Amino acid sequence: MPAERILVTGASGFIGPHVVARLRAESYPIRVTQRRDAPVPEGVERIVTGDLSESTDWRAALAGVSHVVHLAGLAHAGPGLDEALYQRINTQATLELAQAARLAGVSRFVYLSSIKAQIGDVDSATLSESDEPRPDDAYGRSKLAAEQGLAGLDLDWIALRPVLVYGPGVKANMAALLKLAQSPLPLPLGSLKALRSLVAVENLAEAIAFALTPACPVRRSFIVADTEPVSVAEMITAMRQGLGREPGLLPVPAMLLRLAATLLGRGELFAKLSGGLVARPNALLRAGWQPPAETAEALARLAASAHAD
Repeated sequence: MPAERILVTGASGFIGPHVVARLRAESYPIRVTQRRDAPVPEGVERIVTGDLSESTDWRAALAGVSHVVHLAGLAHAGPGLDEALYQRINTQATLELAQAARLAGVSRFVYLSSIKAQIGDVDSATLSESDEPRPDDAYGRSKLAAEQGLAGLDLDWIALRPVLVYGPGVKANMAALLKLAQSPLPLPLGSLKALRSLVAVENLAEAIAFALTPACPVRRSFIVADTEPVSVAEMITAMRQGLGREPGLLPVPAMLLRLAATLLGRGELFAKLSGGLVARPNALLRAGWQPPAETAEALARLAASAHAD
C-alpha cells in the first residue's frame, strides 16, 4: 500500500463510487475532488476544486498524492454539444491535471478514456489497441486527444478504454435494454445475434485498481472489456434469468425490426443495440488483470437489483 494518497476525480458519477469502494477495500488512503461540497464515504478525504470547464488550481488536491485516477469528464451525450466544450473538459482539463501531477511528483496517472477514442458505435472487425484509432464524434476525438497529450508528458500514465459499461445506476442505451428485459411481454429480439463487448462496472473498477500497481505497464492505452462478447438476445436472456423468468424471445427478422424502429423514430437506438462491436482486452489480461465478474451473472444481478429497487 502506498504511503501517500490516491486522488480520484469524478468520484460521484456512475463509475466513481465503485472505484472508490474497490480502492478502499485495499486500504488505500483516498482523496476525492468535487465541483461542490457533498457527502463522501467515511474515511475518504474531499476537496472542492470547481468545474472542469474553468481553469483549476490543482496544487492543494495533489499535495501528498502519489497516484491519480482521473474519471471526471464530459460524458458522451450524442450529437449537438459543442466540440470545443468536449475539448476543454475532456482534453485540456485532463492535460492540465496531468501536468500539475507531474510537477507534484505523482508516480502514476490513470486516465479513464473510452473505446470511442478508438472507434465508433459499430464495427465488423475485432478491435485491439494496435488498430489505428478512428473516432467518429467529438467525444471520441476529445478522449483520443487527451491520450495523445499524455504521451507527450514526462509522466507514467495509463489510459483505459472501456467499452459499454453496465451495472447498478446505468443509463442511456443499456438502461433502455434493461427496461425492455423487465417487461412481462415476449420480445421480438431473438434474431439479434451480432456480438458486442460490454464491461461490468466491477470489472472496470478492478482494471483501475490493477492499473495502479507496478504490474501494469505504463505509457500506453488498454481496452477494458469482459472476456466474452454477447448478443442482444443473450443480454435479455441473462437479465430475465436474474428476474427468475424465461427469455421470452421471438425470432423476428432483423430487417423488419429495423423498419419498425425507423418508423417509430428509434432507428439510431436500434442500430446501436443490434450492431456488433467486439473489442478484446487481451493486452490487459496478459499483463495480469483478472476481472472478477462473468457477463451473464453480472447482467442477471443487474436486473435483479433493479427489480428490487
